[in-house]
Amino acid sequence: MTKKILLIEPDNVLADIYRNGLSSMGLNVISAYNAQQAIILADDESPDLVICELQLVDHSGVEFLYEFRSYADWLKIPIIILSIVPPYEFSCSQIGLKRELGVESYLYKPQTNLHRLLEVVGSTLNS
Repeated sequence: MTKKILLIEPDNVLADIYRNGLSSMGLNVISAYNAQQAIILADDESPDLVICELQLVDHSGVEFLYEFRSYADWLKIPIIILSIVPPYEFSCSQIGLKRELGVESYLYKPQTNLHRLLEVVGSTLNS
């Protein structure tokens, strides 16, 4: 069965790049451009993995993640943060994120190429 990825990326150009790369791995990618759309898609599509930008237009990514984790059906879905927000500016510690929100990885966009993203997604889905 094909794994389903929920990609939450407000930048259309980056969303297309990520979607094409993930699709080339045989993954089914559903895209949301904001938190509200992401919740609706998650409910309709039941993703196997979420990739989330923290700078969203309608909510902060952190608010979205807390809302996402408030649904019992989504507690075990792994999350990868892929964000323009540098980890040192992020208000929660990496340890807190992993414990509280179930974040598997935090990837900083300027330091993460597509190959690295695909590597992290592959290892997350296979663990």
